[in-house]
Amino acid sequence: MPSVTFLPSYRKIPVDPGTTILAAAQKAGIQMNVVCGGQGKCGKCVVYLKSGLVSFDREKYGRYFTAGELENGACLACQTAVEGDVQVMIPESTLIQEQKILVESLGIGTELHPSVWKYALELQPPTLEDPSPDLTRLLWGIQKMGGPVAEKIYAPLEVLRSIPAVLRDSGWKVTGTVALVPGGYRLINVEKGDTARFLYGAAVDLGTTTVVVYLRSLVDGKVLAVASNYNRQISCGEDILSRVNYARKGGLDRLQQLAAESINAALTAAANSAGIDRDEIYEVVISGNTVMTHILMGIDPAYMIEEPYVPVVRRYLTASAQRLGIGVNANAGLFVFPAVSDFIGGDVVADILAAGMAERDEVSLLIDIGTNFEVVLGNREWMFSCAGAAGPALEGGEVLFGMRANPGAIERISLDLDTLDPTYETINSVKPRGICGSGLIDLIADLLRACVIDRTGRINTAIRSPRIRQGAHFPEFVVAWARETAIGKDIVITENDVKSLIMSKASVLAACFTLMNEAGIRREEIASIFFSGAFGNYINKEHAITIGLIPEVPIGSIQNIGNGAVEGANIALINRKKRRIIDEIARMIAYIELNAEPSFMDEYTRATFLPHTDLALFPEVERLLDACRIRRG
Repeated sequence: MPSVTFLPSYRKIPVDPGTTILAAAQKAGIQMNVVCGGQGKCGKCVVYLKSGLVSFDREKYGRYFTAGELENGACLACQTAVEGDVQVMIPESTLIQEQKILVESLGIGTELHPSVWKYALELQPPTLEDPSPDLTRLLWGIQKMGGPVAEKIYAPLEVLRSIPAVLRDSGWKVTGTVALVPGGYRLINVEKGDTARFLYGAAVDLGTTTVVVYLRSLVDGKVLAVASNYNRQISCGEDILSRVNYARKGGLDRLQQLAAESINAALTAAANSAGIDRDEIYEVVISGNTVMTHILMGIDPAYMIEEPYVPVVRRYLTASAQRLGIGVNANAGLFVFPAVSDFIGGDVVADILAAGMAERDEVSLLIDIGTNFEVVLGNREWMFSCAGAAGPALEGGEVLFGMRANPGAIERISLDLDTLDPTYETINSVKPRGICGSGLIDLIADLLRACVIDRTGRINTAIRSPRIRQGAHFPEFVVAWARETAIGKDIVITENDVKSLIMSKASVLAACFTLMNEAGIRREEIASIFFSGAFGNYINKEHAITIGLIPEVPIGSIQNIGNGAVEGANIALINRKKRRIIDEIARMIAYIELNAEPSFMDEYTRATFLPHTDLALFPEVERLLDACRIRRG
């Protein structure tokens, strides 16, 4: 059996012949940047073969490398098969690095109505005159403290077994913990002494790429700590489709374990920061897309990617946290947001809860963009939703120098419209390594405003500027010269990159217009547009309109709600009454399947221009373009 040795760590792993270097790295626990899910489309999983025999199609994938890089053994890990013992160097840029993860929420105020309570009790021991059973004595004590009626509290066997010793060892001074669960009340813990103040809950955003955890007191509702990290499932594929395919090949248990590990890592970081014990966390509320929550619950997601695209369950789910491997109190409960469809999941329901869309008379548009996007249009009386593939371009994938929001990514950029010289900001203020999604939106908008690109994305090579040139394959614009960068290369955006970005933004805009057409709503009738998620939080609102990512509305009506998924989870954690609204939201949303909607392709075609074929829909952008034409004369 051949072996693969990864440098510089010298980690060695045996593999079967024909195994890709990417698969070997995953087996070795090395997390590579694989934006396209290992299909050879993004060119990000670059490794260098130092010795040994492999199979790699240079002719097909050589476009990602210079001749010098190929000479030094450069290849794509996902497309390189091992044929014997090999040594492979993994450059730092190929490894998944620290990402700028959106953890901020709006901190929307809500009443404190937790679903878990603690009651500090001083009980009288039994006597011959009062021989009431231990459990009865305990439950009566809880009722006298303002808790539920004793007869309505169920005590599971594992708690019953602990009661006799705890009561007597504590001198009958104990704290009982009661949770409201489907069907009634449940006694979930009995502890020695007064521990009433140690009552915590966790709100979790289980994203495809990242996990965010808020740790809160269920006594006063205060946020105690926030933590985040990557979703460790990335090692099995970057996107949802890759994860589902991995599950279909017998990897569901592994994916479920990785989801639990990812949540536990964030829980541990938050608990350590707050100085509390994870055993004192008594409830976990989770929002996530439908595939992620199915995988977390160990439910087969395979049929969601096949017609007719049916999830196993859409209602909210509850379970024992311990049963799913979540490292909190042994009897803690787990609440998972309900889904609407295969692609409109609990994270979107949480977004809607956070935005307050379902409590308004005015019509709002909610947009959450990642590799996939979700759009919801409506108010308190009705809602339409849809979802689709935005493609990886808006997140930096399939763009020559695109990258995730890691240190060194250009996240803000503006051009001098006369000289075309750029001014940019990078994440962590270090030398640039590439451009992330928010920077790409800025760049496309300013290139359009400067007439460097036309409305189809074609670069005007007639403009005399050292930054505009013919590249190896396409015309390109130089954003940063090699001397300025951390990678020793000119960072450019090519005409092909621009067209990839246009196709991605066209999908989002077409989805918006499709829902508006379905509801008979004009852009002037939209009172608010809510952006949720990291992408929407960091992009320039004006530039989003300029390129036609969203309909043109007054800038003041566009709001970023931050991480709406974790915001909604926070609301549901501390206010159980809002959970009734969650179910109502999920039930009222009508899902439009874009693949089956004839008008969508027409809208998409019209949106494959900057900003759109019909400039009457973008009057302010039309004014900017007229100014550009006058300036270039």
